[in-house]
Amino acid sequence: MTEKARLNKAANVVKAAKTKKPKFRRHESWRYNRLKESWRKPRGLDNKMRLNVKGWPKSAKIGYRGPRISRGLHPSGYEEVLVHTPDEVVGVDSRSHAIRIAHTVGTRKRIQIASGARERGIYVVNPLVRREIEEEEKTAEEEMFEEAISEPKEGKTSEQTSKRSKKSRRPKEVRST
Repeated sequence: MTEKARLNKAANVVKAAKTKKPKFRRHESWRYNRLKESWRKPRGLDNKMRLNVKGWPKSAKIGYRGPRISRGLHPSGYEEVLVHTPDEVVGVDSRSHAIRIAHTVGTRKRIQIASGARERGIYVVNPLVRREIEEEEKTAEEEMFEEAISEPKEGKTSEQTSKRSKKSRRPKEVRST
């Protein structure tokens, strides 16, 4: 079985398993607004969910665990590889792996990693937002433009900016005792 066929099979198995799995909700989160729906194990002597009473929501148990073939896979079907530098992109297999750029990586290196992955046809799980790329390109262009011109910009002098109109100044209020 080829790697791509194995990944497709794993993705299909995940979809089938998810249809059978109930949505696990925290006990009585539907009753109180202060309780979020995120799963918490029911504890308590007379807790109906803990006792598995008919009519109450199901509790999370080991039997609901996902299939072994699909554990650790990203929903896209690829195995994730954490990348910190552009050099680490070279050793990644584009057929079975996807890249996750570490959160500590700055914008400049993110652009280098994303472009390296694009060249090799590697899927990036958390790609750069297009706005960030455009902002980075704009700042680079502006720096080059400013270096080329290097003339002082025309504008108001410091004297003009420091003077405020007399209308905007309000007199201090004096309290009468």
